[in-house]
Parts: sequence; structure tokens; C-alpha cells
Amino acid sequence: MAEFSFAGTRGEITARVWPHESPRYVAVLVHGYGEHIGRYEHVADHLVRHGAAVYGPDHLGHGKSAGERVLVEDFEDVVTDVHTMVERARADHPGAPVVLIGHSMGGMIAARYAQRHPVDALVLSGPVIGRWAALETLLAFEEIPDVPIDPATLSRDPAVGAAYAADPLVWHGPFKRPTLQALAAALETIAKGGGLGALPTLWIHGEDDRLVPLADSRTGIEAIRGENLTEIVYPDARHEVFNETNKEEVLGEVTAFVDRVLAGR
Repeated sequence: MAEFSFAGTRGEITARVWPHESPRYVAVLVHGYGEHIGRYEHVADHLVRHGAAVYGPDHLGHGKSAGERVLVEDFEDVVTDVHTMVERARADHPGAPVVLIGHSMGGMIAARYAQRHPVDALVLSGPVIGRWAALETLLAFEEIPDVPIDPATLSRDPAVGAAYAADPLVWHGPFKRPTLQALAAALETIAKGGGLGALPTLWIHGEDDRLVPLADSRTGIEAIRGENLTEIVYPDARHEVFNETNKEEVLGEVTAFVDRVLAGR
């Protein structure tokens, strides 16, 4: 793994690459709210062993990137930063198929990216898309309450929550109103942005996801789905399916999906 930086829309973006000498494809990871790309080390390792060169940025205001913590005023800027990352990956590996993998808020960003730019495959994990009831609840407050994400909602594996709670690069404070407003605007933009057409898309979700409930995300998926959607819901799984007790099964489903996409090219 190597770190590098590039000029983002609103400041310097820190990113990581997990290289492969002769990749079959490029995977670009898009992380969720308040976290950072370093939490996806095991996902990247799995993908590299499957034949991918893997890239991923820390979003504006997240991880090691510049900006006030978790402040995003327009998610179109974040999509543009992800595009810079994708273009870097394409320059490093000309002609390699690009698979975009987004989790939670990163799933929202990845879905919007697929509306704006071509990719070869899209994976959405517990995506914030369509309706997010927590967003409506928080915006109704005159002052946003300091209610951080409960680590227990991430995974049935208590070690995942403990590591999250102890991670100094994870934001453990309250949401910021401009970010919530930008999230609401992004959801509306995606809903009006058109379907995904023939783009091979894998949607994976935990049945017991209390942070981003399955039913809320389904409304967004139905609004943009194309004719090539695969849906997998994991019984009893919580929000971070890549960190769940059956994570090897989940990652295996992702690589099997990629294999089907590559075989069809």
C-alpha cells in the first residue's frame, strides 16, 4: 500500500493505492461518512488477491484529507474528487475495467458518480439513497444533537465497534447542518438523475441495518435501477457488511459479481 495526495475541489485529498503488477481490473473504493479509506485494508487485500489494483481517497474533511472535519457543502465536489481518483487509476492501467465500490454515504457518492461518468461495474453496500429517515429527523432540530454513531450498529462482531470507537481518524462528534443539507440535496439530485441503464450493479445490504434501513435504501434503488441489478440481503447482518461475521462470504459475492462482469465483456 502507498499513500499519495492530489488537488481536490476544495483542498488536498489523501489517497491510497494497493498495487497489482498486471491487474485484470481496477477497483475504486468510496468510503462512508465520518470514516476513512484505511478501514478498508482487508477489502483491498481481498480484491488485490482477486487480481485488482485498488485505489481509494479519503473524502474532503475526512481521514487525512484537508478540510473542516465532516463538513461537505456540496457532494458534487466529492464526486468530482472521486473522478480525479478514477482518472489516475485509468492512467496507471490503460484499458483496465473500472469497478466502483461504495459503502453507506460512499454508496450515495458512487451512485451519483455512475450517473455522471461511465464505469464498468458498480457495487453499492448499505447505500444512503432514496430516503434516509435519520436525515429528516436530524434536520428538524434547531440545534443538531450530539448523537454519534453507535459502534454496536456496525457489525455483530464487537471487535469492529471497538476498533471504530478507538480510531482517531474516525469522526466521533455530531453531524454538521451544512453536511446534512448537502446529503438531502444529493439524494434529490440522484432521484432526478436518471436510471443506470445496462450498468452491471450489485446492491448488498444487511437485513438488520439500523443505521441505513433496508426499506429506505430500496426506494432509492428502485428509482435508479437499470436492467442489470443483482440484489443480496444478508439475514441478521448490520450496517457494515464488509466487516460482518460473514465478511468472507460477502467479499466472495463481490468478486463473483466482478468475475461475471469481466466474463461478459
